[in-house]
Amino acid sequence: MNVTRPIPKFGFAATFLLVALAGMLLAGPGAATADTSGAAGTAQRTDGVQLTEGAPDQDGEQQGPDCSVDRCIALTFDDGPGEHTGRLLDTLDAHGARATFYVLGSKVADAPGTVERMADEGHEVGNHTWDHPDLTELSQEEIRSELGRTDKAIAAATGSRPKTVRPPYGALDGTVRESVTQPLLLWDVDTLDWQSLDADAVTDAAVEGATEGSVVLFHDIHESTVEAIPHVLRELSAQGYTFVTVGELFDAQDMEPGSAYSDARLR
Repeated sequence: MNVTRPIPKFGFAATFLLVALAGMLLAGPGAATADTSGAAGTAQRTDGVQLTEGAPDQDGEQQGPDCSVDRCIALTFDDGPGEHTGRLLDTLDAHGARATFYVLGSKVADAPGTVERMADEGHEVGNHTWDHPDLTELSQEEIRSELGRTDKAIAAATGSRPKTVRPPYGALDGTVRESVTQPLLLWDVDTLDWQSLDADAVTDAAVEGATEGSVVLFHDIHESTVEAIPHVLRELSAQGYTFVTVGELFDAQDMEPGSAYSDARLR
């Protein structure tokens, strides 16, 4: 006699378990599972790799330089904007390089569109006074007037107040330090471009003097300097450098108003 055996029935929990196991087998070892520990913005993959929200995965977009990992260097340009600044911006854009421009307030007032372009293209704009005086020869009131007028001109062009000041000639004293409300940015590599007015000499000075964490001084008012920059970018790129703004270079440091900084090498 043939006996038909009934098909066993599974409860809801057992069915769910079977479906879950099948899903894990199909997904393979690289599947990601949600982190239920309560830590915001993280997930744990079954292969042990942690993903952090806001940090790019292998297929994510670059979020910006990390100067604790990258060989960062800051190219800085003083005394502009000038007639050659637009060409310099074209060069930087073509190379994907960011820089910092220490502009004169009087020139910002004459060329606000150029300064706006600097900010729009990811460069930093800093305060280099209104008309380039030696601040050590001015009173506290005069220093604040020079810097305050320039802050306003830059903010009008870019929408943001500059975060750092570069005193003309690098001239500092106690009165200057007490008068500023931002950190003072100097340099550790002086290309002396204003003196040589020679593109080859400017290139050599920048490339030979630069090290990781350097702040390199140029003046974009000189055509020879602008002619040198493509060579500087190529040669330093070949050495593995990443070109960043001073804000990015010093991001890991607590910069104090009135304190002077010439490079980002931690001592």
